[in-house]
Amino acid sequence: MRYIDPIFKTVQTKPIIRMSQITTHILDTSLGKPAEGVNIKLQQMHHDGWKTIAEGNTNSDGRIADLLTKETILPSGAYRMFFDTKSYFTTQNLPVFYPEVGIVFTVFDDSHYHIPLLLNPFGYSTYRGS
Repeated sequence: MRYIDPIFKTVQTKPIIRMSQITTHILDTSLGKPAEGVNIKLQQMHHDGWKTIAEGNTNSDGRIADLLTKETILPSGAYRMFFDTKSYFTTQNLPVFYPEVGIVFTVFDDSHYHIPLLLNPFGYSTYRGS
């Protein structure tokens, strides 16, 4: 990939580093740190409902490095990232108001889609990350 260096105004070549097309990062905003050990299912909408196509648990940085293989490109369509928040908060002996979080999003093309989750025992938020 080529780009213009903003400081030196020269054309540079940037290596293309391919990662999983779908990534996530969970931050526990009540603790101010990543949420480790959260089970996540990536699901695809089919004519007869949601089908799980990938699954994993977040690492100590609150991420799953290889939810999909680097070679996997998803077709356009509706997808859902399903977070098992009940198990996460139960292991901390905290009340569970939202036992699960399902974030539905659309894949339009072969771009990278980052689905972050900001989480606490009584609320959550998401946005399209980079």
